[in-house]
Amino acid sequence: MRSDDAKPTFETSEVGTPLDYTEDLYRVYFEVRDIDGSVETLLRDFLGTARAAQLQRLTHGFELTLPIQCVPDIVRLLTRENVAVYQVARYAKVEGSWR
Repeated sequence: MRSDDAKPTFETSEVGTPLDYTEDLYRVYFEVRDIDGSVETLLRDFLGTARAAQLQRLTHGFELTLPIQCVPDIVRLLTRENVAVYQVARYAKVEGSWR
């Protein structure tokens, strides 16, 4: 799909790629195991208080809203804490902006 075919339209000719440096928000799923709540704490700290309200805990991970460029940062934070990341899935773009 071209970016100008999507609803809402995107500000880049590349959708969901390393070339997307916009502040557009996406819903993203991280499949991780969180035995003691430390992963949830890490994600909440990354997102900040206001954005952490949108963090959703699922059976095998978390869904959150963020720009695509934040995904590698979160994966890096998780691996530094020795948390295995089993899957990352980018869902659709959502309304709003990171700032």
